[in-house]
Amino acid sequence: MRDDDFLAERFESHRARLRVMAQRMLGSVAEADDAVQEAWVRFSRADARQVENLAGWLTTVVGRVCLDMLRSRRSRGEQSLETEAEAAVPVTVPGPEQDVLLADSVGSALLVVLDTLTPAERLAFVLHDLFAVSFDEVDGIIGKSPAAARQLASRARRRVRGAEATDTDPARRRELVDAFLAAAREGDFDGLLEVLDPDVVVRTEAGVTTGALAVAKGAATYSRHMVGVPVPALVEGRTGIALLREGRVWRTLAFTFVHDRIAVIDITTDPDAAARSDVTLL
Repeated sequence: MRDDDFLAERFESHRARLRVMAQRMLGSVAEADDAVQEAWVRFSRADARQVENLAGWLTTVVGRVCLDMLRSRRSRGEQSLETEAEAAVPVTVPGPEQDVLLADSVGSALLVVLDTLTPAERLAFVLHDLFAVSFDEVDGIIGKSPAAARQLASRARRRVRGAEATDTDPARRRELVDAFLAAAREGDFDGLLEVLDPDVVVRTEAGVTTGALAVAKGAATYSRHMVGVPVPALVEGRTGIALLREGRVWRTLAFTFVHDRIAVIDITTDPDAAARSDVTLL
């Protein structure tokens, strides 16, 4: 067997696991494929015959690539969910092994809540809790001590568990959204802070705002210039608000919750995109 064929065969035996891992860390199929391809480039250039623990070596490479991508994304204020264009592109259907991994490790709230974590928190949680990578290995990827990596994963775990618990109470979710809307209308800064998670994330087409203080200031300012009639709604199946203008959906806000507070607000400001959304007025 030629060296190239030997290297490709060794790498392909790990590709499915690396792809699922990268998808969980990045929340994007396209970016996950890019990360795995970059791992292949680095693998093909390395002296792979000297790598004793290939699975661990590839996990470290993909983890570092994903960490760089997450940090770069955050510095540019980009969203991590699939863009509309990416969602329209056919992707390879995961095999049975990948389906089992996803079903076992990902709850309905997890995918959104992961986007509220810092890059280091996200990697520590995904690698350790979902893929059983030891903290000794995690610390080598994120540049932290094993104790610090353990703390990052623990903090992420609390947020995820909180989201899963709150996700089961639709009446409470609606109360929180109503309280948020009332406080924003009245310019009640303290009232907004009461319903917002300290690390709340607001995502729009223009970028991302993080932190309760910044979001509360933005909400109070935005409400004074808000155009349209706010109506309680389900937006893509999530508790939300639809702003109606001349009887048509003009803008939407969709909420996610952690520990009985609002943790993520996704705002669609483009009227055409809002009109295409799956919105059920309540």
